[in-house]
Amino acid sequence: MRTARRQRYWMTGAATLALFPAGCIDESGGETEAISADEAPLVATGPVRGVGSGRCLDVKGRSTATGTAVQIYDCNGGENQSFTFTEAGEIKVYGGTRCVEAAGRGTTNGTRVVIGNCTGQPHQKWRTNADGSIVGQQSGLCMDVEGRRTTNSTPVQLYTCHGGTNQRWSLPAEEETDTAPPTPPSNLSASNVTCSSATLSWSASTDDSGVASYDIYHDGQFMTSVSGSTLSTSITVSPGVSWGVYVNAVDAAGNVSQASETLRLATPHCEVDEQAPTAPTNLTGSASGTSVTLRWSASTDNIAVAAYDVYRNGAKVGTVTGSGATPPATSFVDSGLTAATAYTYHVIARDAQNNASPASGTTSVTTGSACSSAICEVVQVATDNDLPWGLVSLPDGTILYSRRDADDIVHLNPSTGAKTSIGTVPNVAGTDGEGGLMGLAIAPTFTTDRWLYIMHTSPSDNRIVRIKVVGDGSAARLDTSTEQVLVSGIARNKYHNGGRLRWGPDGKLYASTGDAQNAGSAQDTSSLSGKILRIEPDGRVPSDNPFGNYVWSYGHRNPQGLAFDSEGRLWEQEFGNTVMDETNLIQKGGNYGWPNCEGTVSQGGSGCSTAGYIAPKRTYPTSEGSCSGIAIVNNVFYTACQRGTRMYRAVISGSSLTNVQQLLVGTYGRLRTVEPTLDGNLWLTTTNTGGTDSVPNNSNEKIFRVILGR
Repeated sequence: MRTARRQRYWMTGAATLALFPAGCIDESGGETEAISADEAPLVATGPVRGVGSGRCLDVKGRSTATGTAVQIYDCNGGENQSFTFTEAGEIKVYGGTRCVEAAGRGTTNGTRVVIGNCTGQPHQKWRTNADGSIVGQQSGLCMDVEGRRTTNSTPVQLYTCHGGTNQRWSLPAEEETDTAPPTPPSNLSASNVTCSSATLSWSASTDDSGVASYDIYHDGQFMTSVSGSTLSTSITVSPGVSWGVYVNAVDAAGNVSQASETLRLATPHCEVDEQAPTAPTNLTGSASGTSVTLRWSASTDNIAVAAYDVYRNGAKVGTVTGSGATPPATSFVDSGLTAATAYTYHVIARDAQNNASPASGTTSVTTGSACSSAICEVVQVATDNDLPWGLVSLPDGTILYSRRDADDIVHLNPSTGAKTSIGTVPNVAGTDGEGGLMGLAIAPTFTTDRWLYIMHTSPSDNRIVRIKVVGDGSAARLDTSTEQVLVSGIARNKYHNGGRLRWGPDGKLYASTGDAQNAGSAQDTSSLSGKILRIEPDGRVPSDNPFGNYVWSYGHRNPQGLAFDSEGRLWEQEFGNTVMDETNLIQKGGNYGWPNCEGTVSQGGSGCSTAGYIAPKRTYPTSEGSCSGIAIVNNVFYTACQRGTRMYRAVISGSSLTNVQQLLVGTYGRLRTVEPTLDGNLWLTTTNTGGTDSVPNNSNEKIFRVILGR
């Protein structure tokens, strides 16, 4: 249902003029008249017509550049003449990407009215009055057509309110605010499945104002949109894939439904292939400290080699994969081995239909007596049949980690491998995707206050709570009677829930939130979706946040990594859609461009060249990325990647990431979380099975301690 709002009506022409008797004329050319203010916010979108001129409020030259003048011009229905009045008092244009403001934050007569990046600052806040005037909340001055002129291109300025017709506007009709999303689409099915295409069909969603469109996704990646009257469409698929396909409904107000049930779509290969690749040849190995580098000559295949499996002492320890038309590499680095130890290796090639070659010849390599590598040793400390997601080190060197689909938190003693569930978090709900029990954090005051901070999906939203941990070690447990909900109302969906928590050196809690598959929300600073949030320990909004709410930065798609460097700067890791992932250095109030910009690739509007967008510090092809957690140790940056099955290492130099290395490529499969240990090393977790179904205890994951070298 809609949220009902009081209706307000705006009169134009003679009817409006009749309200204002003739008065004195001041130097701006307006008739003097007292203003009777109705300060309730107008919520509407449309053209704004000057009462005196009959012309429309217009952004000069249809430009989106910061500082472009606002003027009057013949009404033409252009996007530069469509303004949205928000409940926050902003006047937005160009689909909400720019706000009307007082130039230079001016508060004096004659200050020009221009557009700029939306920041929520007072010089961008306006009050609409019952007489049709628009008043700057900071200046108390009216939006005024200069000199009472009525010709095209006359500038709009701020001026003392006097009730003249050059200060009165015919505003868009206020409407009820539609905040209710459509129901999820149902009965999703596939037909005509080939190696390159499939036809999807579904039953219609319902909505009080009607469904405007349907968005089709696979595994969190947007594919296409169709109109709200369309209930079947053909999609392009890749041969031999297994995708989780689903549909979201969108109404005219931009509200996005929860996703349909996931349809598992397995496509055939375009031709039957029963011929295996030839065996790899010329396998050699060399040791550098406790790492071994293997190289071999490529196999051949009647179609293409898709991957090489690497075996150490008879057990598979890694896979090297190709990407599209790019064949897999013919080298592999095996890291974190025992010093002064001999290892024997062989390699097997596979094609896209998993036909396996004969084994290569073997090579034996003896590691060095000391570590000289980035990673000296990788020690498995635990396994779990659910997905370890959030992980924190406790002051005594033990750890807590969240099990995303099982809804509980486990205490782990890495020295002994002993594990104990300390309790189930109340009100956690999966999303049949990637929602559930996610990020964990403890404040520096944990030893005295015992608060554990948790981000999780509930049946209605994503939220941040805190619960006290009582007891220590294996006797620790969650005291759920102490639970406090600090932040709620963060939009949830099947994918794009964000979920990471990190304490800053300023004593504030930072949280990453996804766009909940509603890309437009990432640019809305009044929404908590697609953002980095900044929160006081007790859940209050910090007084110095840039937009007067929890939002610290915006324009994010699905950020899942947060870490601070030695200078107190916040770094963030973010999933892209189909082109590239990105690492960002976060600025207060910064706009990181989604959905118009993905990494450094323009996707809509004025794209990555849009004034005010902040470029990433590093990008990664999605096939080599899908990176989630990040950690910074001794000003060295690490990020754990899922689809890329690797960990990136980079040295932070100034504001750049330098000397980038790819570690553990294919060794442990998909990597989710990386966190610093108390002694300057790393915890690392895998996420290989059961990652997109919200089914508890159907995984086989590992937790490692990674001993770092140089």
